[in-house]
Amino acid sequence: MAETITLWRPVGPAELELIRSSGMREFPPRLPDQPIFYPVLSEDYAIKIARDWNVPASGSGYVTRFEVRKDFLDDYEVQEAGGKAHLEYWIPADDLTRFNGAIVGRIEVTQSF
Repeated sequence: MAETITLWRPVGPAELELIRSSGMREFPPRLPDQPIFYPVLSEDYAIKIARDWNVPASGSGYVTRFEVRKDFLDDYEVQEAGGKAHLEYWIPADDLTRFNGAIVGRIEVTQSF
């Protein structure tokens, strides 16, 4: 069995509906003004984004958790976004289909705001 890494992604209600329509198996394609997909490495960071950014922007925010094959993520460096507690991967939008293919199991919602 492949080694996996647990990641989190804060999402708004529209993105969550698209995830649900995939059977909780994949993230939707990025919009033209969204060239990067940003999964994060801690639930605390995802909670902060969902609560502080998604709620004001769209009325609600959700935290998703999912497992990704480590061998896929080995091609990407962990990025620090404004502090050591804010770690994330920067996945180019063109790689999102491959990223979705590296998700093991289902995407789960762990928090709602």
